[in-house]
Amino acid sequence: MSKVSKAVGVTGLFTAGMLALTGCGANAGSAAQGQGYTPKGDVTMTVPFGAGGGSDLSGRAIAAGLEDITGVNINTENREGGSGAVGYASFLAQEGKPEHLLATETAMLALPLTQDVPFTYESFTPIMKLGDDYTILTVKPDSPYNTCDEVVKAAGSGRVVAAVSGSTSLDEIVFTLIEQEEGVKFDRVPYESGNEVVAGLLGGQVDVISVNPGEVLGQLEAGTLKPLCAVADKRYEFDALKDIPTATEQGIDVSFAQFRGFIAPGNITAEQKQYWIDAAKKFAETDGYKKYIEENLLQANAVYGDDFKTYLAGNSEDLAKVLGK
Repeated sequence: MSKVSKAVGVTGLFTAGMLALTGCGANAGSAAQGQGYTPKGDVTMTVPFGAGGGSDLSGRAIAAGLEDITGVNINTENREGGSGAVGYASFLAQEGKPEHLLATETAMLALPLTQDVPFTYESFTPIMKLGDDYTILTVKPDSPYNTCDEVVKAAGSGRVVAAVSGSTSLDEIVFTLIEQEEGVKFDRVPYESGNEVVAGLLGGQVDVISVNPGEVLGQLEAGTLKPLCAVADKRYEFDALKDIPTATEQGIDVSFAQFRGFIAPGNITAEQKQYWIDAAKKFAETDGYKKYIEENLLQANAVYGDDFKTYLAGNSEDLAKVLGK
């Protein structure tokens, strides 16, 4: 079977460029962005998952960075439930309101492919993809498994329980890809966030998890969790992770990443869209962006606006093939 290697993301553009420009008067914030539009009052950054996971870390880092760039107060709001569906559905209701943003990832593409939800990635306006986020298969230190190959063999001959943070989450997709590649089956225990997934493993409720390295770096360094393999194209270059072999090195020909980024609601004006793209580009030049990428162990790969839309269209097609849709 050919190697599966995709960086999958979420959001979309909803004919923003066809709308008339509003011609707002510029103030200090808009002058900084070179646009006529400036947010009216506070901005809300929605995180469609619970606190403590990769999406929450991403949303709060983006909000803080944009706040520094624009001078606008940006509040972060967690709206979890339904593997992200609750947060995205609530964001859909903000159509035409550029004072709302959402920290986005793979669920935005996967949800419409697997559930009856009232949106697709094309319902929203893409602003920025920050980078790509791979996962590491991880167990407790006293686990009998020392490699991903051992986990796969155990799943082929017996019961191995895996935690997942929703039916369309990155970890669910990774386990599905391994099942498809290796012809095995994992039992699943669903949780609502990456933080709960880690707690489930530490509490002995599951045998293995597939998590973003930024979610467990402290535990890996402290030795309270044991990494088995990185489900990535190549080994990490970060000192804390460089000795972790890839799944491919252990005979499992699978790699997968989700993107991290943010979107605006659909049906905003071209002027409003450009305001946030300009702010995003300035954010990508800051130490805050670099710190987020390094601390969360992402591969920096920023794209904006229409280029982001093109990226999403291709990855939606790829994900549909993975999910058999």
